[in-house]
Amino acid sequence: MSIRGFAVGVAAACLLPIAANAEGGVQMQRDITWKLGLEIAEGAIEACSQRNVAISVAVVDRAGRMRIFISSDNPTPHSIELARRKAYTARTFGRSTLEWRDATEPGKDVFGQRQLAEVIPLGGGYPIKVGNETIGGVGVSGNKPGWRRGLCQGRRREGGRPAQIGGD
Repeated sequence: MSIRGFAVGVAAACLLPIAANAEGGVQMQRDITWKLGLEIAEGAIEACSQRNVAISVAVVDRAGRMRIFISSDNPTPHSIELARRKAYTARTFGRSTLEWRDATEPGKDVFGQRQLAEVIPLGGGYPIKVGNETIGGVGVSGNKPGWRRGLCQGRRREGGRPAQIGGD
């Protein structure tokens, strides 16, 4: 390849981002930062430790990918997988896993959603939202019945905007 051909190729490559942005080819999205995910997970563990409840917490991003996973001392072995699936379910459907469970009961039009891989109709999953936009999900799984009530309710500010974490 000649020097001139190489220079033209480099110039064209440098202009591609400009052309792609001008045509709407670049997408900007809000997403969970590792700091926000860690803050949410640590808050859940702290709240449960005050109630002497061992838990696992998973935080997923807008694509359902695991961003943070952490367990308190002595969690049950199955809580790891359940927390991840609850976070994924809440992110996928943009509502708490209990709301989704009730909306997808047998006989309802959307019952088939339960056939999707990785979703689970158990309480403990909550969407993480900025305004009406779901940017992630948090799932908590522990070892005592009824411990979840109100655990993940609250608001967290991220970038000057409220990130709501719904609760059951």
